[in-house]
Amino acid sequence: MSARGVRLFRHVAHCQTVITASELGPMSSHLLEMLDEDERREVLAAARRRRFKRNEVVFHDGDPGETLHLVVEGHFAIRFTTPFGDQAMVRVFGPADYFGELAMLSAGPRCGSAISLDGGETLSLHREDFEALRAHRPKINEVLTNAVVAEVRRLSASLIEALYVPVERRVWLRLIDLVALYGGDAPVVIPLTQDDIAQLAGTTRPTANRVLRAGEEQGVIRLARGRIEVHDRAALRRLAH
Repeated sequence: MSARGVRLFRHVAHCQTVITASELGPMSSHLLEMLDEDERREVLAAARRRRFKRNEVVFHDGDPGETLHLVVEGHFAIRFTTPFGDQAMVRVFGPADYFGELAMLSAGPRCGSAISLDGGETLSLHREDFEALRAHRPKINEVLTNAVVAEVRRLSASLIEALYVPVERRVWLRLIDLVALYGGDAPVVIPLTQDDIAQLAGTTRPTANRVLRAGEEQGVIRLARGRIEVHDRAALRRLAH
């Protein structure tokens, strides 16, 4: 078996368990919000629980796209390889988010790698199982359509932001997104590096450092090794707007 074949086998087999009926109740996902309770439970019953260690790869760039992941706990990132050969973090997902939805529409290689940032758990739904659900649950087609439309709108907004929004605002906007993901009482601890923030904001580390240092001087945030603490959410929102 090739190295990629071994990797895919491990990817499919790793800590995969069937969801029991008693576990379905508390689970939620933004993707499934428009479904009624019976439809939601049927989708979740077709999924498999996947557990990942910190920094473990969920799938690699170029792997066959066959599964959709619903995040149960933990945080996951999507990383791309730039034309210069560097790794760039472009998205972070938290509980109730989802990723890999394009695999439900069309077979093809993954565009980007997914990594577990802090150890976590997803419910994975294979394309074949999803197709079976779509056959007798027409509303699931609407769920998928809405997911694709939402992604197109997000990408359009991201393009406009990259072209016309000053880099300082982009850095603060990404921090606002991360505060929403990590939540909790102040200070909100975001366990990402300045390099990560720079990549998410589409800028360089020196520029991100300059912006973040200015925020630290104003008491909005505190920079520490491997993390950023947000102390004043209201001031953060003012910086971003």
